[in-house]
Amino acid sequence: MQTNMRREIDEIPEAAARFLERSAAGLAQAGAALRAKDPAFLVTIARGSSDHAALFLKYAIELTIGRPVASLGPSLASIYGADLKLGGAAAIAISQSGKSPDIVAMAEAATRAGAVSIALTNTLPSPIAEACTHPLDILAGPEIAVAATKSYVNSIVAGLAVLGEWTGEATLKHAVADLPNQLAKAVKLDWQHFAGDLAEAESLYVLGRGPALAIASEAALKFKETSGMHAEAYSAAEVLHGPVALVGPRFPVLVLAARDAAEASVADIANGMSAKGAVVHVTSARASAAKRLPFVETGHPLTDALALILPFYGFVEAWSRSRGLNPDAPENLKKVTETR
Repeated sequence: MQTNMRREIDEIPEAAARFLERSAAGLAQAGAALRAKDPAFLVTIARGSSDHAALFLKYAIELTIGRPVASLGPSLASIYGADLKLGGAAAIAISQSGKSPDIVAMAEAATRAGAVSIALTNTLPSPIAEACTHPLDILAGPEIAVAATKSYVNSIVAGLAVLGEWTGEATLKHAVADLPNQLAKAVKLDWQHFAGDLAEAESLYVLGRGPALAIASEAALKFKETSGMHAEAYSAAEVLHGPVALVGPRFPVLVLAARDAAEASVADIANGMSAKGAVVHVTSARASAAKRLPFVETGHPLTDALALILPFYGFVEAWSRSRGLNPDAPENLKKVTETR
């Protein structure tokens, strides 16, 4: 019987297309507001999978337009009552449910401080939409499985589309418009041979650099959520500054490389760890000692990184079921988490 999670994974290309087809007006308004504001910096407000989407957008913004982006701890507003100076900033708040009190409080504080605030949410109307000057419905559709999949992807699609409107960069706008086609290819890829190297493992690392680090962070969370398996995400460079000490023979490592400026260094690290006895799978044709996983080349480094999450989602859903678990309803979790 097909799980809700698997069905929602398969819906991702359609969800991305739906958002892009229906959101032109809202995207244009958000892009115009950012051009008018010309923010010196941006901040993001999110938790969980939404925070991983925010991390992806941080890299995308910094790489594309050169504005620094910082993640704000929502408790700065909800618990500590900090008065942040955000008059020269823009803020991006991401919340699937749109109602977690600490996310809403931080978004309200950013708007009051004078930031151009953009809400990316799968629920309109909602408190997060009311808290921001430019709410965007990501239009992922109902998501029943506890673990977020299509809402995570559509949050990034929405953020990239806003970035394209802000900058007017033709290559990015074309890549975003083509995303539904590329995601339709990616969702069909099979990573199941990775499972054979996880059978006896109790823990693993997931590595990436740049936007792919945000994908690695999401992948590590999904291992924990759906499979009860300890996984840690690291920069492929940062892992060498200490964490690599835990990597011994047969230790599994999933390395997510996009077709970007970091691919060569990431593949070298993957091959080096594999040569030392770790079991390493990498999404790169530069794999030599490491094992290669299939990937989609989208033609743009940002969308290339995003497409990596789809075959992973398919893998981890099947991996969860193979362990006798229900990926739709992980223990100790619920769909909407409201923190203060």
